[in-house]
Formats: sequence, structure tokens, C-alpha cells
Amino acid sequence: MSDKEKENGEKKADEKVEKMEVQRRLKEQVEKGVAIKEITEEMEKAYIDYAMSVIVQRALPAAEDGMKPVHRRILYAMHQIGLTPDKQTKKSATVVGEVLGKFHPHGDVAVYDAMVRMAQDFSLRYPLVHGQGNFGSTDGDSPAAMRYTEAKLSKISQELLNDIEKETVEMQPNYDNSHKEPKTLPGKLPNLLLNGTTGIAVGMATNIPPHNLTELCDAIVAQINKPEITTGELMQIVTGPDFPTGGYITGEGIQEMYETGKGKIIMRAKTKIEEHKGKPWIIVTEIPYMVNKAELVKDIAKLATEKKLPDVSDLRDESAKGETRIVIELKKDVDSKYTLNKLYKLTKLQNNFDANILALVNGKPQILGLKDYLKVYIDYRKDIVTKRTRFDLRKAEERLEIVLGLLIALKDIDAVVALIKKADSTKEAAEGLMKKFGLNERQVKSVLEMRLQQLTRLEDGKLREEEKKLKEAITGLKKILDSVQEVLGVVKKETQELKKVYGDERRTHVLKKIAEIKEKDLVEKKDVVVMLTNSSYVKRMDVKAYREQRRGGSGVTGAGLKEEDFVKTMLTCSTHDYLLFFTTRGRVYWLKANDVPDSARQGKGRSTANLLNLRDEEIANVMSVKDFEKDYLMFATKLGIVKKITLKDLSKPRTTGVRVINLPADGSDVLVNVTIVEDKQEVLLTTKKGQAVRFSSNDVRVMGRSSYGVKGVELGKADEVVALVPVNEKTTVLTITDKGFGKRSALEDYRKTARGGKGVINLKVSEKTGNIVKSVSVDDKDSIILTTIKGMVIRIGMKSMRVMGRATQGVHVVKLKVGDRVADAVKVPREDVVPGLIDGE
Repeated sequence: MSDKEKENGEKKADEKVEKMEVQRRLKEQVEKGVAIKEITEEMEKAYIDYAMSVIVQRALPAAEDGMKPVHRRILYAMHQIGLTPDKQTKKSATVVGEVLGKFHPHGDVAVYDAMVRMAQDFSLRYPLVHGQGNFGSTDGDSPAAMRYTEAKLSKISQELLNDIEKETVEMQPNYDNSHKEPKTLPGKLPNLLLNGTTGIAVGMATNIPPHNLTELCDAIVAQINKPEITTGELMQIVTGPDFPTGGYITGEGIQEMYETGKGKIIMRAKTKIEEHKGKPWIIVTEIPYMVNKAELVKDIAKLATEKKLPDVSDLRDESAKGETRIVIELKKDVDSKYTLNKLYKLTKLQNNFDANILALVNGKPQILGLKDYLKVYIDYRKDIVTKRTRFDLRKAEERLEIVLGLLIALKDIDAVVALIKKADSTKEAAEGLMKKFGLNERQVKSVLEMRLQQLTRLEDGKLREEEKKLKEAITGLKKILDSVQEVLGVVKKETQELKKVYGDERRTHVLKKIAEIKEKDLVEKKDVVVMLTNSSYVKRMDVKAYREQRRGGSGVTGAGLKEEDFVKTMLTCSTHDYLLFFTTRGRVYWLKANDVPDSARQGKGRSTANLLNLRDEEIANVMSVKDFEKDYLMFATKLGIVKKITLKDLSKPRTTGVRVINLPADGSDVLVNVTIVEDKQEVLLTTKKGQAVRFSSNDVRVMGRSSYGVKGVELGKADEVVALVPVNEKTTVLTITDKGFGKRSALEDYRKTARGGKGVINLKVSEKTGNIVKSVSVDDKDSIILTTIKGMVIRIGMKSMRVMGRATQGVHVVKLKVGDRVADAVKVPREDVVPGLIDGE
């Protein structure tokens, strides 16, 4: 035998011995009464038992009364020790001790925390406990210790406990069989939805928002009156959750919650914007449910410190008891709506409530929609009213029996007294009364207990009046029990009484829709200048960076350019707009204006190659667009071709760009200008050598993106198109040359001609004036910004330029340095002029 075989044999022998030893020990344990079970089976059973205990005994509320066991036990214990609304409060420690000792064998902290929450008017829409002392705050402050605070039942909590002594609910033994406790409370309040609750069980969780009592009562009555009522009809009554902290709510989740039991509700703080000494203030007066106010203020402060809320200059919490007031001061001349949108996006001023109406119905977990819950509530109240009526009927019949016995005795009181006096014992007297007067044991007992004062005539009258009332009551109670509709009538009446006594106005306002916070809403809306250089560098600057100078001034540097580079195009737009970059080869690329880097005046900007997926193309034109749904785009090429497409054709941005005009493949023609035109709008096509053609944009039909276009102007030798200008009767045409000459002429001086003709003289071009670089449509309220190839910028108000004849050379509008010349001119709305800037003269 080899060593390996020998080793294997020894190993098997050891395993056999070990197995026999285990069996021997198991046998000993069985003989001692220890049960032997498979561990996997035991763990599975134990976990199921644990899960069910958590689900039923701790985490989920009963749909019938809306209570978790701990809350139910707290209210019942307070009821038992007489802490009713009309009594004085007692130490919270007394209540906690009563609950722990008799009903809830868990930690005292859990019981106290549960009681504290029932006393907080910012946690429960209708607090069930009246607390005295520090019970916490919306700032997350901890309540005082239970030895300091006091409590009693609130008035409305009595509506959950009333009739509990009338055998209306099933009583069960407590944890040690020493006391009885109710499985559910009679629950006249629709408490599950009224105050809501939250809880995490095993494998499931509940999150129920609070509601308005008035609306719930009306919905209950409506469903009783019309059992087939739809959820949509109920939602005309119950418009949505009603949070104790107020605010606004919206979202499709409200309807989903009422239909399916699940839904996401958008909660938003209530804010207002005020002006104080020229500075906007955002005032927060109501915050979303379950949001910690102190943490909210800290979050806002942190975001302001981190420059994520750059416009916030100061922050204060001016809240007083019972009133929320958070003041967010902003810097002067900033867009308060932009900051507010960022606050909604970055903080809990806007928050979600993920509703899940999960509750125990007859002890089993069930997700309930609005109609489902109301049916459970109505059925439960029917049962409670029926049991209470039976109890009242039994008590009334028992009392009537006693009253009739007393009346029989009073009718022949002398004989009754004589019989009792002659009897040797109480037993003998009782037997005598039963035999002589036909009384039963209960009646005999009441006669024997009768006091002498009841022998008066007045007492006889009282008994007969009581007999009458008891008979009427019995008739009424039997009538209720004989008809389900009568029972429902009682439920309805009591529900209406609840509304009358406790009903109030909504605190939370339901909005049809809260506008979705889009990416652009997080961008501050402001007017900017976008500058494009000949070397395809682009940058963005605030319009206010330029001071408006006197006509003929020398300007301020607009771009820190390399010596060989120059500014080619400038435009004004909003940071919310799209920029459309049109290349000389007829393609368009999209870029959000806010995505263009913000640069100082001396900064050169950023290469468009880093921002756009250009295909070795040169940018011919940049324009801004606010709305793609209206108007048209008109194109003009160097060789005088014009084309029109709908702006909507460009409403779907593509990172790779798209072709908008099919130019000749040999590069003989390039795109020069693009402009937005309205229907029937007139345009002016101007050329480098001083010609202009005025015609209606409707003379050019709408084409597809793949077409070339039609002839717009008959060009002379060495001439080419420089501008396509949309015009109207109220404006004048400003024309600028590369040597700094400019001229304003009335549109009426440009006679309307056919598209494709030579047109009329726009400006007398000469060696002195230089060639035309740009024409724009202006009026006295406008300003223009001129840029030179050396990067100089000058701003000129149009009211400083008089209107002159069409066929003139114009006047000097800018002093140019040697070797410099005008590259472009762009119109700036006068509303963008910052107060304090020098206007052109």
C-alpha cells in the first residue's frame, strides 16, 4: 500500500468517527427534549415570523383607523388614564410609562418620538395630541426630554376614540395577557389619508401624504350617495394632498396616486419677489413638507459660498413662531427668476413626495387608491355604527325593562313596602315581588335598590317621561338596524358633523402644472455680445461692457487679437438663445449662447473648432434664434443667389450640422448672409459696390434644404453681395463702408424693384469712402456697434445720425488708425443701453 493510499484510508476513518460522534451528541440532545431542525428551514420560518411581526405590529397602519400599533396604544393609554381635552396635561413620562407598562413592550424613546410627532402641527395636518413644552420645530430641533414636557389628547382625537366602550371594536390581550387593548379604534376620522404616515416594513414601505378634512368628508358623502362614482369625479372634490406646511404641489403623480395608490408629487415652496432699494429679494414663506428649514438655509448658504448661486448677496432666516420667512437678498440688476429656478433645482425648495398608500386591510397589506380607501372607511364605519346601535339598543331595552318595573312598583307602592317589611331576607323579598307583581330578577333588583325619594309623584312623572323617550329611541335604533341605507345615513350625518366642527381651508395650493425646470432655466438670462473673428475665434461678453461713445470717437478695444486677426461678425442675443453658425459652404451648426465662453474685453475667446464639429469650413454668418416655430430664414450668396426655408426646419439641433443650401461644388459661390424674415416682409439686398435691390420676401418661394436658390440681384463687374436686410416702412437703412463712412437713408428712397434686377444706388462708392461692408435697418432708438480689423469697438446711437439722401457718400462715423478699417457693424436695441453710459451726439 502506497503512502497516499494509506493517508486516504486514515482520513476516511477519521471522518467516520467524527460522524458517529455528531450522531451521538444529537441523540443526547433529543433525549433532553431539544428539537433538531434543518437550519435553512428554521431560518426561513423565523424570518417570515419576523417580517410579519414588523409589517403587522410596527411599520404599517391599519386602513380602518389609520393608526400604527404604537400610535393607537398611545391614544388608548391616554384615554384610559383620563387625559381628555377638558382635563389638565400630565407629564409625557407618565404617558410613556403607561404605554410601555401595559401595551407596548419596546423602547421608551420610540414611544416618546411617536407621541411627539402626533403633537407637531408641522408633521400632522390635524395633531392628535396637545403638547405643552418644547415638542421640536421645523428647524429639526429636538424636543425636550419627556420629564419636562406635558401632554393630553387633542379635541379632534376624541373622534377616533368615541364609542370605544360600546363594544364597537375587537379587544385583544396585551403582550402579557394582563390587559386588553383594541385591535383598531372606532375611527370616526378618515385618519389614514387625513394625517398620512410613513413606515418601512420588511420588503415593503408606506408613504401616505396628509389631506384636508373638508375635502375628505365631502368625498365620503359623495361616495355614499353615488357608490359607482369614478376617481376622476372624486378628484373634483379631493384636489390633492394638503400638507401642514403649505406650499404648492402638482404633477401627474397626484392622479396616479388616487388611481393606483402610487405616484410622485412635486412639492414647491411658496415664494414671492420683492424690491428693496433696487435689490430683488426672494422671500420664502412656506416650505415643502418634511423639509428641515435650518438645513435648507445652510444648503443655500453653502451654494452661495461655492459660487453656484453667484447672485445671492445675503441670506437671513427671519422666521417667528408659527410663521416662516427666509429672506434671500440678491445683487442689483440680476434676474431673480433665474436665481429662483436654480434654488428650485439645487435645494429642497422643490422636492418630491413619492406616495405609496400601503395599509393593512383586515390585517393584510394592500395598496389603496382614493376610491378603494373611501370604500374601506365607509364599510368600517358601517360596521362601527351597526355595533354601536346594537349596543345602544340593548342598553335602552334593559333600561326600559327597569323603568317598567319601577312603574309597576310605584303603582302599588304600599303593597310593595309591606311585602318587603314582612320578608325575613332580601331573597325572600325578591321572590315575593316576582310572584306577586310578575317582575323579573333585574326589575326586582332595581325595586329593592330604590331610594325613598323615588316614591314621590314627581319621580313617577320622570319615569313615565323616560319610558316614552326610551320607546322612541328603541324604535329609532331598530329602524337603523333594519336598513343598510339608514346605517349609511348615520355615517353620512356624522361625517358632515365632522366637517362642520373641524373643517378648514386648504393650506397647500394645487397648481395645474409647475413648469419643468429646463437646462436654460438654470442659465441667467442676460443680453450679451457674441464676437466672431476672421480666425474663427468666438467669445461672449456682456453688452454693458461697452460704453456708448460719441460719433467719431476712437472706441475701446473689443478683443485681444493677434496682429493678423480681426473681428468679422458681432451680434447681440440672450444667453437663452441658440446661435446658428452658417458656413461659407452652406452648412449650419448649433450652439447655445451660454456655451460660448465668457471672456473679458481683452480676451481672444475660444476657437470654434473646439466648440463645433466643423469640416474645415469657414464661418460666414452667426445669428441668434429665440423661437424656431415661426418665421423664415433667407439666405444670400456672394454671387447674388437668394433662398428661403422655414426656420422650423432647423428646430432639431444636430452636433454634426446640416446642409441648408446646395452651393456649387467648385467653390465659385459662397454663403454671405442669413437673416430671419416674416411672411410678406420686404428685404434689401445690398452690394459691395453700392447697389441695392428692394423686393418682397414672398417673391422667393419656400424651398427644401437641399436646393440652391434663385437669382436675387444682377451684379456688376467685381461686385458681390454684402448684406441681406429685412426692412419695414418705419425704419431707415444704415450703410457702413470699410473706411469708416456711414449714411442713413429713408426706406422710401429705395424704390421697390423686381427680384433679380440691378436695383438702385445705395451709396456712392469711391476711393475716399471705400467699399460697403454692411447695411442694417435702424431707427432713432437703436444703437450700432462697429468693429475694426484691429479689434477696436465703438458704439453709436442712431439719434446722433441725421437721415440723408440715398445716392450720397455719407459722413465719417469712426476715426480709424493707419492700416485699420471697419470689419462689421451690428445693431443693438436701445433698451440694452446701461444708464450712465455716454450717448452719441
